[in-house]
Amino acid sequence: MTAIDITLTVNGETMTTRAEPRMLASDFLREKLGLTGTHVGCEHGVCGACTIKLNGVTARSCLLFAGQLDGAEVTTVEGLGSPRRMHRIQEAFRKHHALQCGFCTPGFLMTVSEILETEELRTDDDIRDALSGNLCRCTGYEHIVRAVRELVNERDGVTA
Repeated sequence: MTAIDITLTVNGETMTTRAEPRMLASDFLREKLGLTGTHVGCEHGVCGACTIKLNGVTARSCLLFAGQLDGAEVTTVEGLGSPRRMHRIQEAFRKHHALQCGFCTPGFLMTVSEILETEELRTDDDIRDALSGNLCRCTGYEHIVRAVRELVNERDGVTA
């Protein structure tokens, strides 16, 4: 198959790169663009480790082809923040020890960035439900829920 030019905006930077159109978007981000924060877990869209924002909405990059990113705006976990300038979501995860091995963390961070914008999240069960598309084998989820609860309270102006 012939490589195609794929022009997209990734984490605010517009670029054009050649790739096979049927290369998985997760592989494209990792191998062609060097954005290795997008993790590849199940490769079936189940675990959520490869979650990115595609035109402002979360998507599983392992279920997309590189060619589908042409003309798109993509945000990966690298677009949230860096170790020196962490995003508030990253700070909350660190504060609440909401990660252990860290493999699932990028997908959780991207999901949380969306649900804080789109979901009411009145109860911890609402948070668990909103995060149910992301799997973690290490944490037991309690610390993740605590981090998200803090972020929701900040968003909603609730003081503890």
